[in-house]
Amino acid sequence: MRPFRTTDIEAALELWDRTEGLGIDQSDDPRALKRFLRANAGLSFVLDGEAGLIGTVLCGHDGRRGCIYHLAVDTNIRRRRLGERLVDRAMAALRAQGITKCHAHVYRDNPYGLLFWERQGWRIRDELNLYSKMT
Repeated sequence: MRPFRTTDIEAALELWDRTEGLGIDQSDDPRALKRFLRANAGLSFVLDGEAGLIGTVLCGHDGRRGCIYHLAVDTNIRRRRLGERLVDRAMAALRAQGITKCHAHVYRDNPYGLLFWERQGWRIRDELNLYSKMT
């Protein structure tokens, strides 16, 4: 495991594109991701495998709360606690920066993702609604 570098963006996008339940949109444009990684240095991580990138966690914060935007592990090597390790590393990096709470974005129709976060002890916030609007 190592920090997510801007040179990893292309491989990360390929992994995210083939990961079911993970949504990619224009905010995942390589230029936007470069800005994000610079603004949130040391919070996102990747796992390298023999054939390239096998896992990523894209994490950042706004000064108060952390957020995990994308967590992906190649489907061929799941169930080895790699996702858990990526999340733990991101959470430790947030703690080191004084961030005490983190949210994760998970689609409601992503049963594997929902189960993963539940098993990790994360709580669904059903009292909140997330609103989005294009600028």
